[in-house]
Amino acid sequence: MSRLKEFCTTKTLLGLGLGQFLSLLITSTGFASSELARKGINAPTSQSFLNYVLLAIVYGGIMLYRREKLKAKWYYYLVLGLIDVEANFLVVKAYQYTSLTSVMLLDCWSIPSVMILTWIFLKTKYRFKKITGVVVCVAGLVAVVFSDVHSGDWSGGSKPLLGDGLVVAGATLYAVSNVSEEFLVKNADRVELMALLGFFGAIISAIQIAILERTELKSIHWSAGAAFPFFGFASVMFLFYSSVPVLLKMTGSTMLNLSLLSSDMWAVLIRIFAYHQKVDWIYFIAFGAVVIGLVIYSGGAADEDRSTDVANEDAERSKQDEEAGATASRSRGLLAGSSSKSG
Repeated sequence: MSRLKEFCTTKTLLGLGLGQFLSLLITSTGFASSELARKGINAPTSQSFLNYVLLAIVYGGIMLYRREKLKAKWYYYLVLGLIDVEANFLVVKAYQYTSLTSVMLLDCWSIPSVMILTWIFLKTKYRFKKITGVVVCVAGLVAVVFSDVHSGDWSGGSKPLLGDGLVVAGATLYAVSNVSEEFLVKNADRVELMALLGFFGAIISAIQIAILERTELKSIHWSAGAAFPFFGFASVMFLFYSSVPVLLKMTGSTMLNLSLLSSDMWAVLIRIFAYHQKVDWIYFIAFGAVVIGLVIYSGGAADEDRSTDVANEDAERSKQDEEAGATASRSRGLLAGSSSKSG
């Protein structure tokens, strides 16, 4: 019962709820990207461009209204914008070559990547249970790749190995982006982060579109079937980007990526009911491995939180003892001084 009360805190429930909201949003973006790929629209950077424009306009307007100085160097946001644009490009590009379910599952590679980066740069410590959970999740990712190689159903993509590689590369860049955002949102400002990420992301995307996707955009025959997923993708991504910093500040980048694991379940449901495709049985083994890994990781997180609380309590007691000792010493000094004076 005590463990249940510890779990059901306001912060935990808000984090879980926001995490699942983000999970549904990221699944929706996957659905939109898959639909565009099925219609032969190959413009991954263009899909993300409108999202960056919306971020720059909305949050940039708030920044102009505030008229505050930047809390972080502008070139940090320039590098972050470049990483984020290329991460989106690689993952969206992968939908042309592999299945929706593979993209969603392989995107979990960002979890071990985030853990390594936070351990190196943010000095985050991970216990054995957490590492075990991540290893089990990675085993599920290997099962997905094996399924794409041996499966006789290639309707999910023309070059599944290439698509899987693009997802892994994009997930690694997402990890770098998430850890950078976690640092900036905790040390700078959320509005500043979103505004400048949108500003530099829009500029970098526009340059990349002019180089790589100009011909593709001209060849698109815009119809309701093409416009709805295209602009729907941008709208959902705007909501996703706006909500991510809130969860990062509450729980950190590792928990963000763990929350997105449940998007795999929604991806499978979309593939079965929307596309009427048969899902290879190894996908379910992979999903089971991811769920088991998540449970193991969560158990490790709870233990670490309790040990952190104990450590904080011990540190507080030690501080109080030191203050009490210092007070006693000062009192003895005052008494000794008054005694010598009176003598």
